[in-house]
Amino acid sequence: MPLVTALIAGLVFGLGLLISGMANPAKVLGFLDLAGAWDPSLAFVMGGAIAVGLPAFTLAARRRNALLTGEPMHLPTATRIDWRLMGGSLLFGIGWGLAGFCPGPAIVALGMGLDQALVFVLAMLGGMVVFEILERRA
Repeated sequence: MPLVTALIAGLVFGLGLLISGMANPAKVLGFLDLAGAWDPSLAFVMGGAIAVGLPAFTLAARRRNALLTGEPMHLPTATRIDWRLMGGSLLFGIGWGLAGFCPGPAIVALGMGLDQALVFVLAMLGGMVVFEILERRA
């Protein structure tokens, strides 16, 4: 059951990215171009995600087990803002601004056959490998 639930959630997420146009890096870069032809549609997508996610996470925080699967809830517990969080956020933002992709839309765009998505996903995987190597050394 958890695999079916994850599959359905992933399909809904991917479909939402396609319908909203967020799998198109030009749309995202248009949002980030404040001095040019600014496209505010990403702000509406983010607002919609917050409107759906906030009540869902509030409800989830009160539960011990997941509603559909009965599995134990594993919600984040970290609340500290440190240099690792700030550095990771900075790297994420730089990558997002340069490529117009973040991980979810990049996977969707990869499935659409976009060449730049392949480059982004390979770079993302490379970054994950470098992170793991550095973490094991630390």
